[in-house]
Amino acid sequence: MAAGTMIAWVAGLAVVAVILWDVFETIILPRRVTRLFRLVRLFYRWTWIPWRAVACAVRKRNRRESLLSYFGPLSLLALFAVWAVGLIFGFALLHYAAGSAISLAPNEHRGYLADLYLSGTTFFTLGLGDVTPQTELARVITVLEAGIGFGFLAVVISYLPVLYGAFSRREANISLLDARAGSPPTAAELLRRHTQPHSVQALEQYLHDWETWAAELMESHLSYPVLCYFRSQHNNQSWLAALTTILDVSALLIAYGEGSLRWQSKLTFAISRHAVVDLAQVMNCAPLESDGERLSPAELQKLRALLVAAKLSPCCEQRRELREEDQRLGDLRRMYEPYVAALADRLLMPVGDWEPKAKAVDNWRTSAWARISTDATISPLADTEEKEHF
Repeated sequence: MAAGTMIAWVAGLAVVAVILWDVFETIILPRRVTRLFRLVRLFYRWTWIPWRAVACAVRKRNRRESLLSYFGPLSLLALFAVWAVGLIFGFALLHYAAGSAISLAPNEHRGYLADLYLSGTTFFTLGLGDVTPQTELARVITVLEAGIGFGFLAVVISYLPVLYGAFSRREANISLLDARAGSPPTAAELLRRHTQPHSVQALEQYLHDWETWAAELMESHLSYPVLCYFRSQHNNQSWLAALTTILDVSALLIAYGEGSLRWQSKLTFAISRHAVVDLAQVMNCAPLESDGERLSPAELQKLRALLVAAKLSPCCEQRRELREEDQRLGDLRRMYEPYVAALADRLLMPVGDWEPKAKAVDNWRTSAWARISTDATISPLADTEEKEHF
């Protein structure tokens, strides 16, 4: 066997095996893969970096977010194309190594281009019949490629509904958070809107629901990391901002709260922190050092007052100096904020501050034609006796 033929056999088998294994790990295997060398990891590194650079050059936020929103779906289609083209080239190498044993028209020349044409028509099961295999080995390669091509198309078709189903479940809770925590969501606004009677029980149940959401987010996004690039319907919403808001609120209630609400906050914080750390690892985002400026002392004092107003923290009302509680909050923040900052920098998803910005308007109050007044008296969500808190 000539050296060129041996190289073609090894290269063809290697290309086919690597791509099929990559498809298996990406679509079928229901767990994360931490191996550094992966075709899909290289693909997203080579495509996201230039796309991100172009998006950063766009000054207008709406246009930048619109450009970034196209990356997730387009990259998915491009990945399918890369897999398909790679398999076609790999099987063409196998036909070439087998001696290009195919029938051609009198004026056609044998060679890799003819093998490539046969491989392409076989993979997409066209069945044109103008080029056919002539030896038993060539027929085996052709049948094997036809079966893999048919199975590849079936896996891709079944993959899309699963992917978009997970995306829809993720976005449902993010949309519901708009009325609870504002747009973009913040911890202060979530607490401010839970100062009504019986809000403690409501907030406890709400954190329990977000505990489930965080677990589903971790499961789906670790299995299908491409979902991390899929952006929300509104420019001021994202899965990362929502997860950060829940972590912020949970950290506050752990540091200053008590009772069953504090216990539920611990559970929600644990699974949410687990999700953000694992996703940072899958996205290969090293944690960034946090300077602590995201929460200023003045904002922390306001948050304490909100906890007292909502009857969520009796310790804030009883004592003026809360060094132990403040230290606990700082320790909790250092457990997740570096990973949040790394993901926000990689994905260009701002997570916002603890306090809402001035004149922030909820998405449900706006439309393409007008913006509803922010006066609480017209809000269906505000209690007439407590309208100043909304």
